[in-house]
Amino acid sequence: MLVRTVILAATHLGKKSHRIILKNFKSIIFLLSTYISRFTLSVATNNATQHTILQTVSSDMDAVNRVIRERLHSEVSLVNQISEYIIHAGGKRIRPLLALLFAQAHHYQGLHHHELAAIVEFIHTATLLHDDVVDESSMRRGRKTANALFGNAAAVLVGDFLYSRSFQMMVSIGNMRVMQILADATNVIAEGEVLQLLNMHDPDVSEERYLHVIHSKTAKLFEAASQLGALIAQASDEEVEAAAEYGRSLGTAFQLIDDVLDYSGNVADIGKNVGDDLREGKPTLPLIYLLKNGTSEQRTLVRKCIETGDETHFDAVLIAITQSGALAYTKQQAELAAKRAALSIAALPDSRYKESLLQLCAFAVSRNH
Repeated sequence: MLVRTVILAATHLGKKSHRIILKNFKSIIFLLSTYISRFTLSVATNNATQHTILQTVSSDMDAVNRVIRERLHSEVSLVNQISEYIIHAGGKRIRPLLALLFAQAHHYQGLHHHELAAIVEFIHTATLLHDDVVDESSMRRGRKTANALFGNAAAVLVGDFLYSRSFQMMVSIGNMRVMQILADATNVIAEGEVLQLLNMHDPDVSEERYLHVIHSKTAKLFEAASQLGALIAQASDEEVEAAAEYGRSLGTAFQLIDDVLDYSGNVADIGKNVGDDLREGKPTLPLIYLLKNGTSEQRTLVRKCIETGDETHFDAVLIAITQSGALAYTKQQAELAAKRAALSIAALPDSRYKESLLQLCAFAVSRNH
């Protein structure tokens, strides 16, 4: 990606600048090789960090996976086939991890946190199935999407199955507050999906409107997962709200970094096609920033691409958002959100679970996938 950006930048500059770049080609290659080495190290570091965090609750996560396998079962073979395909397609399992970490951080002694973590993962998976149909996506987590493989109708209906199964599981816990949090979360997520649909192909979406979509569509389930972990451990109202704030802020940071990776990531790492947001006409924060701070020519280009979903100018848009500082600004906002998450659990007693929650804040903004 960086090599392509340098070459394209040289093409768009004048002849004099072009000659300077060619004259210093060896220096550029050296810089690129240094960048690639650092990038490789960053990938290894990110993977190691994620593995370390998961190890903190490895036995709990094994139990969650057993619950998922048991609760996925259906008498309808196609439901089993698609559910297994999407659930076991990989993913970071961040949302169920939050429920486990907060439960353990508050010294929970029961087993309901395993069920809650599985519920959260089912709801998340259902939203992915529906998202991919709405967005007409063909790749997720490095594999074909369920809708690309099995068709839109089957993907939507299995998403519905996962939603309904998650509500069956909620009832089995027998806690009305748990049901209220999850029912509210699923409703807000649905509203967020509709808000995003209304924002599609609209270049006049403001940063405030976009952040509202993020908080509804993405951060809400992070918030609910964190809240539930604290709640099930009978934490105080203040501690439950602190967990909710952590989840909201962490979810915001994750989504903003996803926005950055859609323009600067590698397909093999992020598991989806780079430039999908532009193709779908989504005005994400890098584009919103560029529309506000770019040159007249850049703003005209981006408006047209958002309105039409034209990805043929992706390279030109990439150069524009890089030169304008849009990616740097978006990452900065993600870092601020991650800091808010870390600050929200300052009063939480020190433990390896709190340390993992703090590590997640760093991972959210340093990851490449």
